Amino acid sequence: MKTKYTFGSMLLAGLLAVGCTDMDTQPDGYYVTPEQKAEIVESNPERAAAGVTGIFAQMSTYMSVTGSRHNDFGYPSIMLFTDQNGMDVVSQDNGYNWSGNSLDYSDRIYTSNESKIVWNTLYGMIFSANNVIAGLDSNTSDPTVQGYLGEALADRAFNYWVLAQLYQFNYADHKSSPCVPLVTEENASNVAVDGAPRATVQEVYNQILSDINQAITLLTAADEGGWVRDDKRYIDLGVAYGIRARVNLTMENWAAAASDAQAAIDASGATPYRLNEANKPTFNNINDHAWMWGILVEETDRIVTSGIVNWISHMGSFNYGYCWYSGGRQVNKKLYDSISETDIRKGWFTNAEGISVNLTPAQQYLISDYVEYEPYTQVKFAPYNDELYTSTNANDMPLMRVEEMYLIKAEGEAMSGGNGAATLQEFVQTYRDPEYTCSLAGTALQDEIWRQRRIELWGEGLSWFDIMRLNKDVDRRGGFFPDAMMVFNIPAGSDILLWRIPESEIQANPSLAEGDNNPAAPLPDPVGDIEY
Repeated sequence: MKTKYTFGSMLLAGLLAVGCTDMDTQPDGYYVTPEQKAEIVESNPERAAAGVTGIFAQMSTYMSVTGSRHNDFGYPSIMLFTDQNGMDVVSQDNGYNWSGNSLDYSDRIYTSNESKIVWNTLYGMIFSANNVIAGLDSNTSDPTVQGYLGEALADRAFNYWVLAQLYQFNYADHKSSPCVPLVTEENASNVAVDGAPRATVQEVYNQILSDINQAITLLTAADEGGWVRDDKRYIDLGVAYGIRARVNLTMENWAAAASDAQAAIDASGATPYRLNEANKPTFNNINDHAWMWGILVEETDRIVTSGIVNWISHMGSFNYGYCWYSGGRQVNKKLYDSISETDIRKGWFTNAEGISVNLTPAQQYLISDYVEYEPYTQVKFAPYNDELYTSTNANDMPLMRVEEMYLIKAEGEAMSGGNGAATLQEFVQTYRDPEYTCSLAGTALQDEIWRQRRIELWGEGLSWFDIMRLNKDVDRRGGFFPDAMMVFNIPAGSDILLWRIPESEIQANPSLAEGDNNPAAPLPDPVGDIEY
């Protein structure tokens, strides 16, 4: 007999937790009408606010899935896993690097901790969003309720967009392939008993589009009614357009992606880091004008008081944490060498001699002499409050910067007959490399935009989605990976690239069997490296 664990126990625990505060049922279990929902929210607005806060609080949690693993800290864990799966974020496989399983793809073993962290983190946020959506009237004219409901729908769309790209290949060629189970406020009670099968890729994207379209409608009305999100950890209209721009890009709805990217730029009011801002370590403050959406971290958060169980502990170069002992994170040498000497982003990484022109003498001393990092080490992410050697790892984490929207707009235009080269050239010349020019077109231009995305968004947890949607190989040859056993050349479409549904979920979900999972692929074989 299967025991309810992931869908069953997690969902039932969630329902029990809301109990009498759930806005969809009364204590005696009778259904609450939309009119009664509106009355409940009107008399207890803090209830809806708490539900929305709970969704985004789950973005950054302390060992909430495993209870013991130091790479278990919410969505940034997924950012770290997927970046390490690719070829642009290089690191040593040693006893202090908690990303070793993602370097060699043993995270694909469906009993791995990483497998559980990915699944439970994303579905945990979906379940929280479902509870908020279930309790709010979609026909409301109250701007605050419109804002809350729009946020919950947009967040659910975001989580399914992430899941879709981890558990199946690209949308364009795999519409009828199995993706992930769909759990919404409408079927949640049935899922708790009967489980849910894998929906197709098309079905999942239909749900994503339904959610994000409704979110944009609601957030537009909320904006017009004067509603404003509390801070950038929450979703507003600009972020919702940004999410839909990502979705349309993934679906190859090129013109729609470009249009949504421009709408995101306009609605957000965000502006890119300028040349004199991005030519130094930064990317640590959610209030920066370039950030549209991020994870707000407080000094009192448990991930911070832990000292080392946080994203910047693993990812940073200037702060105390695992980074000092694991060897830190380096950029792929081939990618680094492709960056022009006049591009300020060249200084986001040290060169072959371990030097970056972006650093002050004190910063350079820490990198070269105090820790003695290897060449090509990242110096993009500044420490908390720009304090060198700090052990207070309270960095905010970026989820969406406006620079990404300019790159989406360029790609969307390039692939739909527009002048994407001009958009790309203007962006790069203005904000990154005054001497940059581009006259490419078609797929050559798309590949150049991909290269620009790999540089601009390095280390921000987005690289894997490009690999999957563009159907690219994972080729680490010539990337200066320090461990020969981690040098792979994995062809696009290889089974090992797909995550597997955790064994605990297969056992818990009555609608899933072992044969419904993605194939159990052998770990990739190392290949001979090449000089570059």
